[in-house]
Order: sequence, then structure tokens, then C-alpha cells
Amino acid sequence: MTTDEVEDLNRARSALVRQRSAIAKRLGSIELAPVSMAEDLTRILLAIEVLDRALTDAGHLHLGAQV
Repeated sequence: MTTDEVEDLNRARSALVRQRSAIAKRLGSIELAPVSMAEDLTRILLAIEVLDRALTDAGHLHLGAQV
């Protein structure tokens, strides 16, 4: 995998993480959240996991900002 491809995957992951945070914030503020919103969150979490696997397989383990 090229450096550009790895950067693209990292940018895609960052965008999904921002989306995950936005949905989680909305879910937390709603008394009775719609199931569709939980389904959206699930799809985003799965997509992040797939990107993490692709990065790991390419030898570029995503460690996050905490490290």
C-alpha cells in the first residue's frame, strides 16, 4: 500500500470518527432516540473497524491520539 493510500485511509477514518462523535452526541441528547440513528452509529463503528484492519494489514497500525 502506498503512502498516499495510507493517508487516504487515515483521512477517511478521521471523518468517520467525527461522524461517530456527532451521532453519539445527538443520541445522548434525545429522550427516545430513533432506532435508525443507532443503526447509523453501528454502520460507522463497523466502517472504522474495517479501516483499522486495512491499516493494520498494511503495517500501519492506527494508535490514535492518546499514544
